[in-house]
Amino acid sequence: MFKADKIIVGLRVDVDTLRGTKRGVPNLVDLLARHQIRASFFFSVGPDNMGRNLWRLFRPAFLKKMLRSKAANLYGWDILFKGTFWPGPNIADRAAAEIRQCANAGHEIGFHAWDHHRWQTKIEQLSQTEIEADTKRGLARLTAITNQTVDCAAAPAWRLSAAALASRGAFPLRYASDCRGDSIFLPLHDNRPAGPIQIPVTLPTFDEIIGQNGINVNNYNDFLLKLLRTGKLNVLTIHAEAEGLSCLELFSAFLQQAAQRKIHFVALGALLADCDDIPTTPMLRKEIPGRDGWLSWQGSMENQ
Repeated sequence: MFKADKIIVGLRVDVDTLRGTKRGVPNLVDLLARHQIRASFFFSVGPDNMGRNLWRLFRPAFLKKMLRSKAANLYGWDILFKGTFWPGPNIADRAAAEIRQCANAGHEIGFHAWDHHRWQTKIEQLSQTEIEADTKRGLARLTAITNQTVDCAAAPAWRLSAAALASRGAFPLRYASDCRGDSIFLPLHDNRPAGPIQIPVTLPTFDEIIGQNGINVNNYNDFLLKLLRTGKLNVLTIHAEAEGLSCLELFSAFLQQAAQRKIHFVALGALLADCDDIPTTPMLRKEIPGRDGWLSWQGSMENQ
């Protein structure tokens, strides 16, 4: 499936907020152009209510993560307070030009969420009908902005409920990237194969590992590069709010180091080109160090 003599990395960019869309995305578009890299950008397009995460500070695991990753410096105070006491601004209305710029640069455009905060914190309470309604209007908004078919999606925080998984089948998605795992697979719903194909993220994110086990900004890139494997699926998620802003120089250095090692970056859809014998496996829930709450995770044939 993947060439044994090359390291190929699927590059996924999550765009969660208005600030990330207006400022982080153009920075990343410019940086990736210099390296002749095309990535997959997944946009949140409805209200920016991410500031409501502040109420999660009462949860010890979330507070620990915020302190360890120095979230105020990483994301910016304007992000941390968006939508806290009043409805957040509509991202697509205020940043359509930046989304269009990204599409015109040749990057793959995907749907992330209508309301990222609502999905991340309330996905277990949302019905399939509610999820499908948000997805429908989000895909339509992105299609109108980019004037191209948007046929891929990525769940916020890698959280996919049973209703959310079922809702994916209501749309002609070429693939989704809703979970963590180690290989491209077709998920099961009610013990039956359910589309679309999943391209899981295989690598940890910056906020999950920084400040843990001796990892800091001085050795972070070396640590991440050592996780890449030849002949295997490598999928990296970066964030417009982090690597596109406060961590832009760090990510630029990472790309330079990767280029020296002949590491190739592609949009996630390109990983499907030579994909044969796709397994069918269930999705599980799993908690990992460095992240608050559960994630959707690729299971194995043994979990059926």
